[in-house]
Amino acid sequence: MLDDTLKTQLSGYLQRLQRPVELVASLDEREASRELRTLLGEIAALSPLVRVRFDGQAARRPSFTIAGAGTEMYLGFAAIPLGHEFSSLVLALLHSGGHPPKSEPELIEQIRALEGNFVFETYMSLSCHNCPDVVQALNLMAVLNPRIRHVAIDGALFQHEVAERQIMAVPTIFLNGQPFGSGRMEVHEILARIDTGTSAREAAKLAAKEPFDVLIVGGGPAGAAAAVYAARKGIRTGIVAERFGGQTLDTLGIENFISVPHTEGPQFAAALQAHARAYDVDIMNGQRVASLQPAAEPGALATVTLDNGATLQGRSVILATGARWRNVNVPGEAEYRNKGVAYCPHCDGPLFKGQHVAVIGGGNSGVEAAIDLAGIVAHVTLIEFAPALKADAVLVAKLKSLPNVRVLTNVQTTAIVGDGRKVNALRYRERDTGAEHTIHLAGVFVQIGLVPNTEWLRDTVELSRHGEIVIDERCATSAPGIYAAGDATTVPYKQIIVASGEGAKAALSAFDHLMRMPVTPEAVPA
Repeated sequence: MLDDTLKTQLSGYLQRLQRPVELVASLDEREASRELRTLLGEIAALSPLVRVRFDGQAARRPSFTIAGAGTEMYLGFAAIPLGHEFSSLVLALLHSGGHPPKSEPELIEQIRALEGNFVFETYMSLSCHNCPDVVQALNLMAVLNPRIRHVAIDGALFQHEVAERQIMAVPTIFLNGQPFGSGRMEVHEILARIDTGTSAREAAKLAAKEPFDVLIVGGGPAGAAAAVYAARKGIRTGIVAERFGGQTLDTLGIENFISVPHTEGPQFAAALQAHARAYDVDIMNGQRVASLQPAAEPGALATVTLDNGATLQGRSVILATGARWRNVNVPGEAEYRNKGVAYCPHCDGPLFKGQHVAVIGGGNSGVEAAIDLAGIVAHVTLIEFAPALKADAVLVAKLKSLPNVRVLTNVQTTAIVGDGRKVNALRYRERDTGAEHTIHLAGVFVQIGLVPNTEWLRDTVELSRHGEIVIDERCATSAPGIYAAGDATTVPYKQIIVASGEGAKAALSAFDHLMRMPVTPEAVPA
């Protein structure tokens, strides 16, 4: 199961165990059970502190649990956790074996103090790059608090459960048998939903912070680059972000960031955050911004208000709020989101194995999605509004070479149809003839571009007709002391490397602005 390289790496990690760890497997006669037996045996052979048993009595088979000696934790995998979940397996082994997590002490104490009983089940896919964040967060909570139990379930292995529970997207989380959430979540987001006092405590802590010299809104490549460049100037720098990493967290492969031939989105996002933390940047993650009030006069403070009511202040502000997937905005899209309507083919594609799906969008992202899905599903129909596909020629050629792909151009999606529980059809109209058609299918993947996250700025800074923040060559907005960078702005070419460069430029411009501004008494930290 494990090649020599993985065995060497895992053996090194297991040297960090501080107490014995027991793996208990529940197996059946399926090939997957034989594979899991092999994997667990190989792991146990790498450390004298790891013991494996094959007499488990769990209902889900194949599956296994991990427990540290002398603990009451319940942490399990109904999966063969390789692929994107191999890191989840490694961390589960280390934390169960007493290796301390890297989480903040306050977060650890909050988890340990939770009262009540929480049984979490996470349905995931080994090809999903968002799933490990959820799995690792809940595994950590299960290690730290015996009242929290968690099992990660590979939907491909337990398709009958996926069908019974009508799971159409991963990761999907159940708590105590009831739907809890879907999509990428981090520990602080999960805690905010089950610990009712979290929001008030967090708001009070944020409101007590001293003003920043540069306050950055958004934690994607533009925001991270701005933070590094600002902090290197020796000025007080903070980032407030809904999720650090932004869109890169939803990107599978990155192959055009110069000097890095290949990386994956979540790894890139982690590197962004590590680089910012290396410069003592105050990162306030998991926070949604509600409004911005620019400084009333030169040298005064701008105010950012968060959804939880807390306010943050800065002598200058850099807006790096990025963009999100554009919706088709047809009947049925919102109703069946995560019930057949999906936006991440890498994450959710395996759930539609052997079925018929559609991809809406003929640009690079749409064509790449169709190519990817064609290797998993029975048939893909690609739908493009324009008369011709807009993707790169090499991608179009690859798409047209696939036998289970049909391309429809110059057509308009008019509705996504379902039976009240999940998608079962898509309707479209031929633009030249007006003829209407229905395609019977199980899933629709939307890939039609991006929308800037700027609605909350509509009455604060100048926006273009597309909702982008209007900036000049120095990344300055229409409001003095307010700068912007990245995909939320009018800068052309929405690329990671372009956003990073714009973030650096915005930070340098903000610093130049600060050098030339008078400092009012309110802007001086106490």
